[in-house]
Amino acid sequence: MTSAADPLSLVLVGPMAAGKTSVGRRVARRLGIPFVDTDKRVVAVHGPIPLIFEEHGESHFRALERAEVAEALRAGGVISLGGGAVTDPATRRLLLDHPVVFLTVTPAAVADRIQSGGRPLLAGDDPVGRWTQIFEERRDWYDEVASVTFDTSRRPMQRIADDIAAWRRELG
Repeated sequence: MTSAADPLSLVLVGPMAAGKTSVGRRVARRLGIPFVDTDKRVVAVHGPIPLIFEEHGESHFRALERAEVAEALRAGGVISLGGGAVTDPATRRLLLDHPVVFLTVTPAAVADRIQSGGRPLLAGDDPVGRWTQIFEERRDWYDEVASVTFDTSRRPMQRIADDIAAWRRELG
């Protein structure tokens, strides 16, 4: 049973285009709790992420991100982390006592999802190849923090969200 001191939470991690926002919003609705995207919170307070990287570097961005993750965990809800959040050891430690869902996806499924562009890390001639490289670099960290893994490659997001909400309810 959760209380005000221990609010209901669920964390979503995974690579770009795995469906963290899409699935996360649906899971939050099913559980009747808020949805929080930590990247959006960083942007709202500190400005565009590419500008933070350019002006202050990745370590500064990761510190801002870690602070937003910590605050979101205190408040509770369905919390979607940016794809690179797990690269920070202190952020991974914050997740130790929370249920974490690793959303994974195949490169073939990602190819359709990233066609629209808008992902600076995937710019260039081979966005799927770049995505695959980034995913493989981070995969062990996703596995390290994950309580459970769901693949979003082929099933409807609604069914995945139903399964995740049911899994979270079983935890109590």
